[in-house]
Amino acid sequence: MQLRNLRWWVIALIALATVINYIDRQSLNVLWPEIAVDLYPDKTADERKEIYAFISVVFVFSYAFGQAIFGRIFDWVGTRLGFVLSIGIWSIATALHAFARGIVTFSIFRAILGIAEAGNWPGATKGNAEWFPTKERALAQGIFNSGAAIGGIISIPLIAFLSVYFSWKAIFVLVGLVGLLWLIPWVILVKAPPKTHPWITAEEREYILTGQKNVSVDEKGNADEGYNPSTKEMLSRKQSWGVIIASAAIDPIWWLFVFWIPIYLSEVYAMDVKTIGIYGWVPYVGAMLGAWFGGLLAQNLLKIGWSVDRARKLTITLGCLIMLPTLIAMANPGEPVIAVILMAVILFGFQTAIGNVQTLPSDFYGGNTVGTLAGFAGMAAKLGAAALTSLVPWLTAGGNYTPAFVIGASLAVTAMASIWILCPNIGPLSSKQSSRDDEQSKNTATS
Repeated sequence: MQLRNLRWWVIALIALATVINYIDRQSLNVLWPEIAVDLYPDKTADERKEIYAFISVVFVFSYAFGQAIFGRIFDWVGTRLGFVLSIGIWSIATALHAFARGIVTFSIFRAILGIAEAGNWPGATKGNAEWFPTKERALAQGIFNSGAAIGGIISIPLIAFLSVYFSWKAIFVLVGLVGLLWLIPWVILVKAPPKTHPWITAEEREYILTGQKNVSVDEKGNADEGYNPSTKEMLSRKQSWGVIIASAAIDPIWWLFVFWIPIYLSEVYAMDVKTIGIYGWVPYVGAMLGAWFGGLLAQNLLKIGWSVDRARKLTITLGCLIMLPTLIAMANPGEPVIAVILMAVILFGFQTAIGNVQTLPSDFYGGNTVGTLAGFAGMAAKLGAAALTSLVPWLTAGGNYTPAFVIGASLAVTAMASIWILCPNIGPLSSKQSSRDDEQSKNTATS
């Protein structure tokens, strides 16, 4: 049996996994006002926010180290088995939240969830590098990233709706089961990489492999794996640090809203869980549109002849410039409708940029290194998010969120600068020895 356009089926399944990923992680965020009253009836609003921040920081720290761990796991065992391990463990961890009774047990289950959910990002980046030619990677990454936005759109009203009929404990069990069901089509469809997959057409296989600029094809049509340095050598390249620093700077902006939209709406506008369900999904519409826009923009620029370097830098810069004034405007948004619209614009800009930041590992390195760099970048991103999350209760004491938004604006500038300064030419790298040999050859020829 052969299946046409198999690569798009694969990225659709990865996007669906990301939707599930966000439903699972957002469940606590949306249900927290109800959980806090149930478990901590004698605490003040600020004390409950501190407890929530602590549990969230535990999640992000676990997520950070999970990125590095699963980055290596995906490079060792491959995309197929890597996703089975990641989503299988995180689905079970989500269901276990039903048995949490306080800060310790919530922290333990959130830590397991964070480590396992982290695999989704290096896994998606590696899957993108395996299944797509360079010119389609930004769009594929945008489709995958839109899964996060769709998960945000779905999760907040869905969890609010379920809270009408089920207890918060039952909701965690229900959403955990969904991830386990996802494993069935994944195991059936993704049997092997495109080079050896029995269902892929010969035309699609050739299209994918010959379009991957980090993969060389010899006279017999066999593909090698491109430039795959050791971890030490990879970390000695300034381009790798450009990716890592950009990720560490830009990602906390996303998590500022993922963690705090429900709490912000509850604290600033006195909304309950059901009202949050009415407003809280709006910012993720902007994120979804931004993910598609950023991917299509980069792809179309490449189609009309722009270099990968110019296309990536323009798209990343545009996304950051969209975020800057809007983050400042969040200091005094006025009505809740204006606030969630401004959030939508911020997340539109974020997703415009982040899809192209996340494709950079596959722009620079071969397939055996992509997961590793994506894992390090993801770990740095989540450590940055943990740092900002831990500061939010202090920055927003009394309900004033302006300092947090100002920090977000400065992070957007940092992300943009790191790409321009540390990644002077976005494109396939070669070994340092080869680079020195090439330079010596040029100097000899000039002499």
